[in-house]
Amino acid sequence: MDFAFRLEWLDEVKEEVIDPDRKIVDPHQHFFEGSEMFPSYSLEDYWEDLATHRVEESVFVECEEHYHETGPELMAPVGETEWVDAIAKRTEAGPEGAARVRAMVGGANLCRGEAVRELLEAHLEASSLFRGVRKSAVWDPDPALFSIEEAKDVNLYGEAGFREGFAQLAPLGLSYDAYHYHTQAEPFVSLARAFPDTVIVLDHLGTPAGVGSYAGRRKEIAEEWKVGISEAASCPNVYMKLGGLVMPWTGFGFEEAPKPPTSDEIVAVQGDYYRHAIESFGPERCMFESNFPVEKLTLSYHVLWNAFKKLAAEYSEDEQEALFSGTATRVYRLEAAT
Repeated sequence: MDFAFRLEWLDEVKEEVIDPDRKIVDPHQHFFEGSEMFPSYSLEDYWEDLATHRVEESVFVECEEHYHETGPELMAPVGETEWVDAIAKRTEAGPEGAARVRAMVGGANLCRGEAVRELLEAHLEASSLFRGVRKSAVWDPDPALFSIEEAKDVNLYGEAGFREGFAQLAPLGLSYDAYHYHTQAEPFVSLARAFPDTVIVLDHLGTPAGVGSYAGRRKEIAEEWKVGISEAASCPNVYMKLGGLVMPWTGFGFEEAPKPPTSDEIVAVQGDYYRHAIESFGPERCMFESNFPVEKLTLSYHVLWNAFKKLAAEYSEDEQEALFSGTATRVYRLEAAT
């Protein structure tokens, strides 16, 4: 797939912003310098995209940018933390109304076991905004799906080395962001139950697969996905990020349409996924996420958050506050960054 932003295509759908005064904390966004994998996406690009909604704070999530090219391989991810810390300082001096980067989730190869503690301590030393790590486990044998080759199989979460590394998080007060397909729900739940004192955030609604061998099985897969979400919700240390469903490998095909989806179309086609997750976890353990700029392959920022606001209108004011800002603020300890 061509990972490129089709700005003229995105401009085919423009909407008036709903509930423009609603405070938003975006708990999942990236910056890219540009590579064969993904186009450049700077702080200024992000500010331009989110200007239509009242996004006050954000959380950067690792994307393997700016790793150190010299020194021990284990310590390379500290380069990204240093880079994002500098960007965060720029946001503090940014224009009025522009979002501030108030926390970050960095990279760490937890498969290195106890040795990863040195890396985690270096992350913490590099930035006061460092809150946790993500070691993506997303993998499937079907080549049509995006996979992290290091994951190797569906049960990275069960490997002894990974769990030894994972055990280093809670003593340092660090959380874990999990990214995997719905087919990996069982080993994920096993991990969450084995480490009840570690705060875990499940990214992208647990990513129901929908391309390759999973294409044309939407109803069947949705039922499998629901079981996995309900099981994850039974673990009180697990929180849910609501988003990521327009990524190409979920198979909804919005990116292939003549025009981008409207917020009404997102709600109509995907609303039940959000409702099931919120019902399972409760609003106090859920947070809407942009996953920008990855979602920009399919729709614009203002349309995405309009869809979220239409979905959230079904809930009380206190519940909406949790979904849009409260849960993210609490989980990523944003008060400590102000």
